[in-house]
Amino acid sequence: MELRLAYRGARSAAPPLSGCLSRHSLSPWLKIQNHIYSMPSLCYKVPSTAKCHASVATSYMETSEVTGLDWDNLGFGLIETDFMYVAKCGPDGIFSKGEVLPFGPIALSPSAGVLNYGQGLFEGLKAYRKTDGSILLFRPEENAIRMISGAERMCMPAPTVEQFVDAVKQTVLANKRWVPPTGKGSLYIRPLLIGSGAVLGLAPAPEYSFIIFVSPVGNYFKEGLSPINLIVEEKFHRASPGGTGGVKTIGNYASVLKAQKVAKGKGYSDVLYLDAVHDKYLEEVSSCNIFVVKDNVISTPAIKGTILPGITRKSIIEVAQSKGFKVEERLVSVDELLNADEVFCTGTAVVVSPVGSVTYMGKRVEYGNQGVGVVSQQLYKSLTSLQMGNVEDWMGWTVQLNQ
Repeated sequence: MELRLAYRGARSAAPPLSGCLSRHSLSPWLKIQNHIYSMPSLCYKVPSTAKCHASVATSYMETSEVTGLDWDNLGFGLIETDFMYVAKCGPDGIFSKGEVLPFGPIALSPSAGVLNYGQGLFEGLKAYRKTDGSILLFRPEENAIRMISGAERMCMPAPTVEQFVDAVKQTVLANKRWVPPTGKGSLYIRPLLIGSGAVLGLAPAPEYSFIIFVSPVGNYFKEGLSPINLIVEEKFHRASPGGTGGVKTIGNYASVLKAQKVAKGKGYSDVLYLDAVHDKYLEEVSSCNIFVVKDNVISTPAIKGTILPGITRKSIIEVAQSKGFKVEERLVSVDELLNADEVFCTGTAVVVSPVGSVTYMGKRVEYGNQGVGVVSQQLYKSLTSLQMGNVEDWMGWTVQLNQ
């Protein structure tokens, strides 16, 4: 895949660059979970030619530590940062070591596998800044494992867990000035795995690209938890047995946009999907997993191939169990939803989102305390405290990056 790189001069006094930047060596891989990882200050060589081959350093450049962002009014939208990570894989199925390159457009053949046949996956995770200035990642190895599982389903090679986590670390450290101050938000990390090689007939692509970019995002809830209003979808289904609903492939998300647009046009926050066989069991919201609480028992639809195994979902289950809650992963009917004491969603962006109301077949059911239940509040506080490093990581989930 040819890369068109454009360094954004507005962020630095240095002029735009052309060509590729060399990748600096990193500390050896030690352990994925709950360890300290450090990287020297990044200093990138400006090549003397415009080609992405061997380059001769003629000068050096470092990015400013100042971004100029209004951290207090940071939303949840794309803000282009300085660098991205790119690695490629050919027919041998082995990914290159990869490079940290200036963030910019990429060039793909019109016949690339991802453009013609949707051969692509993505992940989402966050980095947080602690009060001491260090940066935390939250369970990055879980995203790596999920990408490997999704790649197998989509007939794609995938980077190893070690390659994935190391690439995330490199990308975050290269963009460390974009990690919001403590309590102001997080650095959203978006790994992509795409069939970048050209193909005409229906077949796996001959080349794949593993790309990571990042964007600072504000806290989803600026002033405490705010309940959302869902409508149960009666016409469309998100996934069916034997399909790809259980992997994070790009097509799963394009297919929910129509129902979501209609729902938002009617004043709802999002859509809750039912199963495609019986049309009575809960599956998930457009991009979130769903939980119901009844008599202090937490229930959530079981992972059975049509529901994405969310990492926030898994974390909430484990935190809830550690606090003594009974958690059931099983079929959950829409009738149980309507009779629940409390309902909430989980996802990378929201962490925990309480549900204030659900509308099904014209009937609207509202949940007590304006939808913000005691259980969802407790679990939200417990998990976000872990993610942000505000409490001791008793679960061993965070990875600390020293700058």
